[in-house]
Amino acid sequence: MTTVAQTASILTLDNFWLSVGLKIVVVLGLFFVVPLVVGYMEHKVMAHQQDRIGPMEAGPHGTLQLVADGIKFIQKEDIIPSAADRKVFALAPGLALVPAMLIFLVLPLAPSFWVEDLELGLFYALAISSVSVLGILMGGWASANKFSLFGGIRAAAQLIAYELPLILAAAAVALQAESLSLVDIIEAQATMSLLGTDVNMWFVFPQALGFAIFFVAAMAELNRPPFDMPIADSELVFGFMTEYTGIKFAMFLLTEYAGMVSMSALMVVLYLGGWQIAPGVPLPGCDGAGGIFGCDFIGAAIGFGVTMGKIFFLTFLMVWARVTYPRLREDQLQKMSWLVFVPLALLNIAVVAVGKVFA
Repeated sequence: MTTVAQTASILTLDNFWLSVGLKIVVVLGLFFVVPLVVGYMEHKVMAHQQDRIGPMEAGPHGTLQLVADGIKFIQKEDIIPSAADRKVFALAPGLALVPAMLIFLVLPLAPSFWVEDLELGLFYALAISSVSVLGILMGGWASANKFSLFGGIRAAAQLIAYELPLILAAAAVALQAESLSLVDIIEAQATMSLLGTDVNMWFVFPQALGFAIFFVAAMAELNRPPFDMPIADSELVFGFMTEYTGIKFAMFLLTEYAGMVSMSALMVVLYLGGWQIAPGVPLPGCDGAGGIFGCDFIGAAIGFGVTMGKIFFLTFLMVWARVTYPRLREDQLQKMSWLVFVPLALLNIAVVAVGKVFA
């Protein structure tokens, strides 16, 4: 006979898995929806900045253009070059796409809305985001095309060059927050004060240099213009994606847009106070400054909207940079990292460490 305690335990377990399942479904939904919105925004932002109208035929004002492109990719023939390594060639797009999906599992998007709050959440996010380049390198090598191979090697070289300043900038945030948990980092920004005063501020203010380094390094890791040397259509045809068609090509494109969203979300968490409306301003319906826990549905919904607004703002800046700046040469890219960003990132973390000691 089932006791009351056993029944309560079963209900709690069911509620736990139901909650986790719903969160995973929502996160996967965001993964497949938000990157499409960002892609549409890129089409329209570039069009208006270049005095064009952009896509207009598919859906109202061209809103369904990327959906139409996806349907087109599914219908296209899946061609594999005769000289290619078929297994590695087919595996590469999935290996690039899955890590871009898994990073969403630890991103806190609203008060009490995350799949898992890992103690090493920041470490996990940075580690999993660097796996996608393996898929790019595999695709370039397996294509049996010299231009694809050059593109894959360039992508690996960019990862090596810009992963270091990216990690150093993130390490300075972890040092200031005294935690690697992404939720704790947001909470630290909700309670951080300016030089012992009552003025609250986010980490972007004392670490503006670190934010700039992280932003540029993230664009380089995502192969976004002006750091798109692995594609470099004027030099490498279409780089590591030259031999890909159909759904595999679409997976690489989705990886890029999903990477823009995940990296922007990570910057929102690390530097822009997460779901906080403004420094020291609590969310409606939440307890405490910034509303970490104890939020009602309206407060959580507002926090989610604030987070998404910040994410779209950062992706807009990435698109703006694409339209504004020309592509760098490979040697310029490497010099900028090793001679500029790495020393500045080390200086930033040293300043933060000294500030923590004497604050």
